[in-house]
Parts: sequence; C-alpha cells; structure tokens
Amino acid sequence: MSTKETPEALKVRLFEEQALQYMPQLYGVAMQKTKNPTDAEDLVQETMVKAFKAFNQFEQGTNLKAWLFRILSNTNINNSVKRGKDQAKTALDELEDWQVGGAESLTSVANRSAEVEAIDAMPSSAVKRALAELPENWRMIVYYRVVEGLSYAEIAKVLDIPDGSVMSGLHRGKKMLRGLLLEYAQQEGYNTSAMEAK
Repeated sequence: MSTKETPEALKVRLFEEQALQYMPQLYGVAMQKTKNPTDAEDLVQETMVKAFKAFNQFEQGTNLKAWLFRILSNTNINNSVKRGKDQAKTALDELEDWQVGGAESLTSVANRSAEVEAIDAMPSSAVKRALAELPENWRMIVYYRVVEGLSYAEIAKVLDIPDGSVMSGLHRGKKMLRGLLLEYAQQEGYNTSAMEAK
C-alpha cells in the first residue's frame, strides 16, 4: 500500500530539490548588497525562510532563480529601511573571484561578446574594479545579465523597473564597462583588437 505525500511534505521536497541549489548565487548577490559575510548569510537565510513560506505561491515552471532574487532584493530593501541605512552603498569588492572572473555563466554563453572574452582573459580583481566603477543602477543590470545570466524581463522584475530601462541600462553599462576594460587591457598589453572593433 503506497502512502500519499502530504501537501506540506510535497512543499518541503520541491523546495529542497528546486530552491536550495541557488543559495550560492543568492549569497553572491547578498554579499554585493551588504558587503559583510555575516549580514549576507543572514539575508540569504531570511530570503530562504520567506521563500519557503511563500513557496505555494510560486508558479511551477517559471524562473525560480529570478523569483528568489526578487525576494532577496525586497528583503534587503526592507532591512535597509528598518536600519535607516543608505541602500546605494553597495560594491562588488566582497565577491569571491570565482563569482566574477571565472563564473560559469561568463564562460558558457553561446554567442560570446567582446566584453565576455575580455573578462575571461583578465584577472577577476580587474573585472571587479571595473564593475565597481559603474553607476549602481547599471552595475546591477550588468551583474544580473552577464554574471547571473538573467533575461531582460527577469532583470526588470528583480529590480522592479521597466524592460526598456533594462535594455538601455545594459547598453550603457556594457559600453562603460567595455571602455574601462579596454583601458586596463591596453595598459597590461592584452590583444584588444576584438574590443576596439566594436
């Protein structure tokens, strides 16, 4: 005689199978937002608790990663308001090298852009410095697109901005990033012909 899984047991199983795999990526974003390992861990934990409580509302088959990023972003904003902190003080300095320079999403893009090729060839510290120089609104768009591989619509949802703002912000952010990386690459003697052609 088979035992039927209870709704709560099904929720737990699906959450463990589907959501827990995104904790490292959530931690990377949380580090970017909090700039503190303990605060980042707390933010991820709070995000996962909220996500689990609301998991019945998640529409299976849609982008779970974007949904989790949205919860993390909202939680961070709420926490910042509670603490009275300035939300704009974020940086990429605390990201680990593997999250930027060697991130899988940077190397697995089918049509690799000149920016991605240049990023692969450069030390991650140079990439982090270049990303940190972008204005925050562009930096987050570039980060979510290039590092996390989210679509325009997913980024718009996570950042709560119009799709057109994502497209223009990504264009401007990549253009500025390209200039910063090109300057660094030329100083370091890298072959910059592919980037200069753009």
